[in-house]
Amino acid sequence: MGLICMPRAREDRAEDRASDYREKMLRRGMNPDAFHFYLDTFRNGMPPHGGFAIGLERITARFLGIANVKECSMFPRDINRVAP
Repeated sequence: MGLICMPRAREDRAEDRASDYREKMLRRGMNPDAFHFYLDTFRNGMPPHGGFAIGLERITARFLGIANVKECSMFPRDINRVAP
């Protein structure tokens, strides 16, 4: 039986997270301005949240009988891909 639900608690320091992500992007040679749509969510009010959710990729993999969840993800992360 695979994992479908993931319990999660997120940090609520929005500006700290945005600046952390910006620094990580710069260290990897990425342009943070290309990700403004994502970083803006923190500046515009990402509320603190937690709980659990059923991931769309995981439920899709289960319905279609696909063994690797990455095959159901729009932007899979692996060793060769760190950006969408």
